Amino acid sequence: MKKKLEGHRILKVDPGSIGEELELEPGDCVLTINGNTIQDIFDYEYYVNSPSMIMTVRKADGEEWELDIENDYEDLGLTFENGLMSDYRSCSNKCIFCFIDQMPPGMRETLYFKDDDTRLSFLQGNYVTLTNLKEQDIERIIRFKLAPINISVQTTNPALRCKMLNNRFAGRALQMIDRLFEAGTPMNGQIVLCRGVNDGDELKRSIEDLTKYIPCMQSVSVVPVGLSRFRDGLYPLEPFTREDACRVIDLIEEWQKKIYKEHGIHFVHASDEWYILAERPLPEEERYDGYIQLENGVGMLRLLAAEVEEALAGLEDDGAKHTVSIATGRLPYPYIERYAGWIKEKFPGRTIHIYPIRNDFFGESITVSGLLTGQDVIAQLKGRQLGEYLLLPINMFRSGETTFLDDLTAEDAEKALQVKVRIVKSSGRDFVRAVLYPQLEPEPEEDAPGPGSGYGYEGYELEELSEEIQEEYK
Repeated sequence: MKKKLEGHRILKVDPGSIGEELELEPGDCVLTINGNTIQDIFDYEYYVNSPSMIMTVRKADGEEWELDIENDYEDLGLTFENGLMSDYRSCSNKCIFCFIDQMPPGMRETLYFKDDDTRLSFLQGNYVTLTNLKEQDIERIIRFKLAPINISVQTTNPALRCKMLNNRFAGRALQMIDRLFEAGTPMNGQIVLCRGVNDGDELKRSIEDLTKYIPCMQSVSVVPVGLSRFRDGLYPLEPFTREDACRVIDLIEEWQKKIYKEHGIHFVHASDEWYILAERPLPEEERYDGYIQLENGVGMLRLLAAEVEEALAGLEDDGAKHTVSIATGRLPYPYIERYAGWIKEKFPGRTIHIYPIRNDFFGESITVSGLLTGQDVIAQLKGRQLGEYLLLPINMFRSGETTFLDDLTAEDAEKALQVKVRIVKSSGRDFVRAVLYPQLEPEPEEDAPGPGSGYGYEGYELEELSEEIQEEYK
């Protein structure tokens, strides 16, 4: 007996779309396109991107339709219940530096899921190890021209990579980079640096090896391993020292000069943490190659400074007075304090209190704001001068929600601290706007100017808003 196809259930049909014209409805299942079963969203997009197709659909009542569609490369306007149209692939590695292994028990279930799904590299920018890929996966990436793919390289030493990922196939997976290079597939790389493991001469080897893939390999970031206090029974890793950070920066900057002369790009980048730990100035803007590695914390503070300066250049003091407070991680604190100082200098009526939050939950060595919990924020701000609004960066919260890592919410913080909480998006312009006018609601995402500076922020055109806002608060 022929197995009945399960298909992919439609969640929504856009009004006025081809799907609506075809009388497709939520609950209908797409079974095949041109006789091909649909493995996931990439299969679907590949087959839909055509002048015409034949689609088999099972209606909610069980009736099957065969639709001859003339769509002239247009999207059909269908949203599916499973956005990936497939189960997520979990990680098959046991990396010595994995942060999920350093999570305490009792947190929400989703925080313990280790994904290593290459498809999410294209959809969300995730970094993947390639150890989950089979030959047909590589062929499909090449055939569908999916790009860029973001690769967690860690080291180009095959034996060491097997050790770091605790996977005997991890070294062999590096050969897939050669396949992608030969096909001209754009790539970005990441090296999570572990002290005494893949630093020093091993880092030098990795950088040198990866330069062979330029220009397909567009960039490589080097980030320090994050170590929480929950490491009992795990591989013994030690935090980097200031002297270590200086050596890492010196090595990377030496390679940047060499690569720039040969290829016109800097290619390998140290994340902001290295410069803060080394107590060195951040690189100039030009060295970030268009901020290609922002998601890995490369140039985020430099970009924030540029955006704050740009936003302030279009504004004049309106004479208004109020007090706000800002909570942030200990790592970005000196920079946030400096940028807030620029605002106070131009708007002397604003009082800004900035509080670096110590990470008691994961341990003091975790200093970024994105890993702070609601309980630490509340405990350390109780009794402090908070003013009328408390500003919290969006990376403290679950995507699209107001929930901290520990499942406390912004509303919990408001109640505990008796202050209005304003969640601030990532751009410097939004930072300025939130400090100056915290009472205004953020712009809807769909109406915000585009990604602009490049790391998923939704900015504000303060130059256009300034006259209207300043008139209101004069």
